[in-house]
Amino acid sequence: MAGLNAKVQEVFNEPGCEKNQGKSDKERKKGCTKQLQPGAAAGGCAFDGAKIALQPITDVAHLVHGPIACEGNSWDNRGAKSSGSRLYRTGFTTDVSELDVVYGGEKRLYKSIREVIEKYDPPAVFVYQTCVTALIGDDIEAVCKAASEKFGKPVIPVDAPGFVGNKNLGNKLAGEALLDYVIGTEEPEYTTPYDINVIGEYNLSGELWQVKPLFDRLGIRVLSCISGDARYKEVAWSHRARATMMVCSKAMINITRKLEERYGIPYFEGSFYGISDMSDSLRQTAKLLVDRGADAELLDRTEALIAEEEARVWKALEPYKARLKDKKVLLITGGVKSWSVVSALQEVGMEIVGTSVKKSTVEDKERIKELMGEDAHMLDDMSPREMYKMLKDAKAEIMLSGGRSQFVALKAKMPWLDINQERHHAYAGYDGMVALVREIDRALYHPIWEQVRKPAPWETAGAASGY
Repeated sequence: MAGLNAKVQEVFNEPGCEKNQGKSDKERKKGCTKQLQPGAAAGGCAFDGAKIALQPITDVAHLVHGPIACEGNSWDNRGAKSSGSRLYRTGFTTDVSELDVVYGGEKRLYKSIREVIEKYDPPAVFVYQTCVTALIGDDIEAVCKAASEKFGKPVIPVDAPGFVGNKNLGNKLAGEALLDYVIGTEEPEYTTPYDINVIGEYNLSGELWQVKPLFDRLGIRVLSCISGDARYKEVAWSHRARATMMVCSKAMINITRKLEERYGIPYFEGSFYGISDMSDSLRQTAKLLVDRGADAELLDRTEALIAEEEARVWKALEPYKARLKDKKVLLITGGVKSWSVVSALQEVGMEIVGTSVKKSTVEDKERIKELMGEDAHMLDDMSPREMYKMLKDAKAEIMLSGGRSQFVALKAKMPWLDINQERHHAYAGYDGMVALVREIDRALYHPIWEQVRKPAPWETAGAASGY
């Protein structure tokens, strides 16, 4: 636990985080040692954050060392797509029992690693620590080291038990595992001046596949994506990229910063949501590559591609602009989407009446103010009752949120659209913007809302009879 505590403190003391830089030493220490209250893990613990950050690495075996419920509750909770191996969709767990709690679960873990390697022969095994096994003192690092030496395969310990913090901390601890055990251990067959990393993109609903063709048309190669549609070797050789794009999230800032420190790879933070943000991301990528030695002609090719794509997309959006103009949207999400989706919706004339910032960083909040003005309606933690009231009072005409909030909108008889990781539509890139607007239009103008808002037959019959 001493090693884990030191790692947690290191992660919280992140030089790349502006919020952290603004704290005094005393405040930083106090904030880092603050423990979660009972029930505060609802919505994501550190284990959950580590698992969802790494599970999109598709060809490795993800083995959860803990009770079966930990794997059951976290398995496949994101719609990350794969263009190759499907091994990442197989749930592996040691399923520790009461006897393991008494006698220790290290032998069970070792046997489980051996069984996974013998049956599936993955290029690597990722082993996730959970609350129970951390509390009984199982040393997964020692077991993973012994198994790696015995079986001749990388066995990576991911020491992020749920009780150490929230999902965002788990994302960072997952990044630390990659930095400590994976990145820099493999070499690509060849490199080019146009190789980039994309970090913080999970290929939800295949969103990476809407963006990668744009890079391909510019001759830019996505050498490594961490971790959407990734392979183990691609992550391992990410240190050979020439530039890094961090996709609108501070969750993996530690990877991008340390790649810059250790290997001199510059990075920028961008977004694939919305027309202007997509264009800016292409421009910044091209500029970084040119600064690193790529042909200056890349800048001209980038501008030509942007002009072509923007003209095509605006033409596709034209039929929707009049139908969506001034429509009021309530955005209940967190992190990057609290501002990146705001930007996308404003481009088609929609009005954001409120956006949640429960899981957003200080930088995210500043971006919201830039987009919506100083009087931006940022909702820190909106209760279901408040959501219902806002929708019922017609302050919003549609709600964009995750699946857990959909029933509030349905109870208020208002349209709702899934914008979180469970969604079935890809909203990244230029084509993603068209898909997002099309789905909002479908939700708003679906005939079901007119029907459900009518009084029920027994209500009209009762009114006519005087009862």
